[in-house]
This record gives sequence, C-alpha cells and structure tokens, in this order.
Amino acid sequence: MNTIRLNLLLAAAFAVAAGSTAAQTASWPARPVRLVVPYVPAGATDLVSRLIAEQLSTRLGQQVVVDNRPGATGTIAFTGVAESAPDGYTLITSADSLTLLPSVFKNVKFDPRSSFAPISLMSTQPLVLAVHAATPAKSVKDFIALAKVKPLSFGTSGTGTSQHLSGELIKKMTGIDMIHIPYKGGGQAIVELSGGQVPVAVLGSSTVIPQTKTGRVRILAVTSKKRSAALPDVPTLDESGLKGFDVYQWTAMLAPAKTPKAIISRLNSEVTTILKQPAVSEKLQAAGFEPQPGSPEEVSKLISEGMARWSKLIQELKLDLK
Repeated sequence: MNTIRLNLLLAAAFAVAAGSTAAQTASWPARPVRLVVPYVPAGATDLVSRLIAEQLSTRLGQQVVVDNRPGATGTIAFTGVAESAPDGYTLITSADSLTLLPSVFKNVKFDPRSSFAPISLMSTQPLVLAVHAATPAKSVKDFIALAKVKPLSFGTSGTGTSQHLSGELIKKMTGIDMIHIPYKGGGQAIVELSGGQVPVAVLGSSTVIPQTKTGRVRILAVTSKKRSAALPDVPTLDESGLKGFDVYQWTAMLAPAKTPKAIISRLNSEVTTILKQPAVSEKLQAAGFEPQPGSPEEVSKLISEGMARWSKLIQELKLDLK
C-alpha cells in the first residue's frame, strides 16, 4: 500500500471517529448519569451533591444518580472515576480534601491536576472550631488557656483532611497541644462531639450548625478570614488572634480527563443556573453553605493552590499521616 493511499485511509478513519464522537456528544445524555460522592451519606459533600443532582435530573432530562463511594479519604472513588470512560456519564463531586490526597497517600494512581476535567465550583463553607457545651471555653482565648493547662482531644472527619490539618495549624499557631481523633466522616464526629465523647472538633459549618440549636455544641470561631453569612455573630480565628488564618472548604464537580469540552460546557452552564435559583440558594445557605458557581479554570486554580499549601504544611510539621 503506497503512502498516499495509507494517509487517505487514516484521514478517513479519523473523520469517522470524530463524527461518531460529535454525534455522541450532541445526543448526550442518552442514559442516566452517575454522580459519585467520595464520602458517606448525610455529610456536607453529600448534601450539596444530592441537591444539585435533583435539579440536574430535571434539566438534563435524564436521572442523575448519586453514588456514595467512601473509603481512604476519597481515594477509592477518585481512582475509579479517573479511570472511567470520559463520556460524561460518570462525574464526581470533589471536596477540597482532593488536594491533600497525593501528600497523604504516596501511591495514589491519579493526579488531581491532570486526571480530571473540572466542570464547576458549587459551594464554599468555612470550618468551625467547636466545643461540647460542658467545655468551659466560651471564646478562642479561653480555649487556648484551657488547652495549655491540659491537652484536649479534637475530632474531625478523618486523617489527612482539611479539618485535620486545620487543627494541626491551630496547634502550630497557638503553641497548644491537641490529640487528633479521626472519625469516619463528619456525621460520626458531630455525634461524638454533641454527646461529649470528644470535647473539641474542627468540622464543616454545615455539619455543626444544626447541633448548636440543641444547646449541646458551641461554636467558638470560623476558620475563614471573613465571617460566615450563616454565622454572622461568630468571630473568625483571624479576629481571635490567629492572624492570617484562612481556611474554607469547597465542593466542585469534576469529570474524567478528556471528557468532551461540549459536555463540560453544558454541565457548567446547568450547574451555574441551578445555583442561582433562589430555592436552591436558600437551602444551601440554611445548611451553612455559600452557593458558589465557578468556571473550570477557577476549580483548576483551587486544586493547584490547595496542593501546594497543604504539602508545604505537612512537610513543615513533619506529619505522619499514614
């Protein structure tokens, strides 16, 4: 076969493949879409995911099924999605903890920056420093004084999460000692805090706010540099003497790398529209979240910045997160 003929056949094959991909993209979605949540049901990420999935199902004309796949701080779910077909039928809700995984698990089979195609930012929320109601501390100053007399235990949703590392950062900036108690998700941690089994917790605000209404839990501060709209009377750690402390959680929707740009664009548009609906916005805010649509480029930036920040802190503190 001569070179000219071979080139013509290859060109024809590429054209057929491109046409087939374009046709599949144009008809997407032709079947249900799976939205993987890397964490247990009833947690913060799960709440946001289910609210968005319900609205997406209506807008796309196909069911968007939420599939909880907890384990290894999300590594199992992220690995599975990274290896899935990039056809728009497998998506994943990512929390900021994605940026920690390469530092926590040395053998991860994905790179948060290149294994996924960011779709849209969805929400943000600060973490909170909270105590059981029986704990004497009424302020961050009281808390620091108490912890300097006797080390306290603090609960989080797991080892190697932004909650865990925020607790370690509090220790570093105040000179206190705290013993980390990792739980299998924020839901379990807040149950233990409200029951008094652990005196302190660093958790997402949406997980803690409902328990403050029972009188069993007290929030001392939020971790973001700006006060939370859901907790306007609660000071920030920055205001409480930990200058420059600024940590918040975010959730974003991702797809496997190489997912067609047309599908990414469609999903970004739909998620943005959903988050701007008053009913959706009100539900998120009532739960402690700030609705936060954003571009794929914004999500990519958050991932890169998070990886650099937490990797540096882990090295500085010489943390063993195994």
